[in-house]
Amino acid sequence: MSKRKLRPVVLTIAGSDSGGGAGIQADLKTFAALGVHGASAIACLTAQNPRRVLGIEVCSPKILRRQIEAVFAELNPRAVKTGMLFSAENVKVVAQFFRNLKLQARIPKLIVDPVLLSTSGTTLLGPSALKILQEKLLPLATLATPNLSEAEILSGQSISSAEEMRAAAQKIHSRFGCAVLVKGGHLKNARDAMDVFFDGKTELLLSAPFVKGLRTHGTGCTYSAAICAALALGNDLPQAVQIGKEFVTTAISRSYKIGNHFALGNF
Repeated sequence: MSKRKLRPVVLTIAGSDSGGGAGIQADLKTFAALGVHGASAIACLTAQNPRRVLGIEVCSPKILRRQIEAVFAELNPRAVKTGMLFSAENVKVVAQFFRNLKLQARIPKLIVDPVLLSTSGTTLLGPSALKILQEKLLPLATLATPNLSEAEILSGQSISSAEEMRAAAQKIHSRFGCAVLVKGGHLKNARDAMDVFFDGKTELLLSAPFVKGLRTHGTGCTYSAAICAALALGNDLPQAVQIGKEFVTTAISRSYKIGNHFALGNF
């Protein structure tokens, strides 16, 4: 019998999207497309579709912790990403778990996608949860991946240009100590989809043409999941960010129709 290939394991800790376009579902599809094994810990259930979020039910901190513990007990993820955690209690559970791993010098690469609002405008992280995320979780992160509105909150400044994206990335890095990818896909009057990466030493401006005529859902989840997978495959952080940018750009360009909406392709 031929020797079986060993695949790296990655873990997503996020919310479940019943429409299949974002959250856990988008992460697992991305992991599979990039050749890593995806494990998951569900922080909350959502009733949503590409248009709006109809309801959210949070998982208990106990079962969230047990899911994470179960994965780490046998699968030893090389990289982890967090998405929608929703409650202060669940942010605290995740932060405490990875704080304990850090004390044991066992912490894997950790990507924190600070999901604060849905595309349709639903609040996905309250003030108390945001405080814990800022004080406890972001300082443990390898990389934070805020979009423009999230970067404005984390940096305490408005963002309306590429230069302000650069300044915000530097502020977030200074405040929390992690590398930062500020995603500028919603920057007004921009000719391209621009993102800024900064890790204290290296700064990258990543740019790709907008794909016209599409309104997609789950691009942020897919982007951070692709970075997570690339890290697990042995790429360094700047390389992983560039792989993530290429992956999500291709996914947008290959979008397909579902009902009256579009879903990301490349899977």
